[in-house]
Amino acid sequence: MMRFGLIAPVLLASALAFAAPDSLLIDVLGTGSSFQSPAGIWWSKKIKKAPVVVWFHGGMSSGNCAKGLVAGADFAELYPEKIVVSVSACRENHWVTPAAIAAVDATLDSVAAKRGAPVERVSLVGVSDGSLGVLVYSLEGRRAVEDRLLVSSFGAFLGGPLELAAPKKMHVGRFRFLQGGKDRLYPSDQTVPWITEFCKAVQVDCELRFDPEGEHDWSYWKGKRMEWIRDAIRK
Repeated sequence: MMRFGLIAPVLLASALAFAAPDSLLIDVLGTGSSFQSPAGIWWSKKIKKAPVVVWFHGGMSSGNCAKGLVAGADFAELYPEKIVVSVSACRENHWVTPAAIAAVDATLDSVAAKRGAPVERVSLVGVSDGSLGVLVYSLEGRRAVEDRLLVSSFGAFLGGPLELAAPKKMHVGRFRFLQGGKDRLYPSDQTVPWITEFCKAVQVDCELRFDPEGEHDWSYWKGKRMEWIRDAIRK
């Protein structure tokens, strides 16, 4: 069980010109250390009834600790009817750490406070190692999960597929994996067997969609396989 210290979402000054319509600075205070995660939020016009999607960016261990401010913009354009939340992770506070998962839930708390309605269920999208965030949030996050989209993922970083599929929190919602035969970082001969075994074991609607020409980056999937993205995150 993960344990977190004080978590305080703080609004950034409006003078800072970020791409997101709304920006938060999430403070996560743990034992002897603190972590600030800048987050972007794209609001739907029907704010109180809009479903919420969390975007987990790639490059989770890079030196850019403010990716979340802009990372979700491209996806938010595809789904203007949803509230899209994009939190930042980097280096020591990457997606597999308690602090990053705490920052996601703290941001969702802020969304709930602004719209005056609780956020009880979310959908999750992860690209590259952001897909690890989808899996870890599914296990450790405070919200129930509906749809999951994992693009160019490598779940073996977290362990074996049977082990990861076993917890009850994984037996809720759907999984959609998009994987490519020309992925330069995660070769399909390693990723496809893992995903196949995971889908067999997880006991819910789980599907791998494989494109032999598929590349690693989100731009390929958006440009070539939009129908798969649309199917994964339902309206």
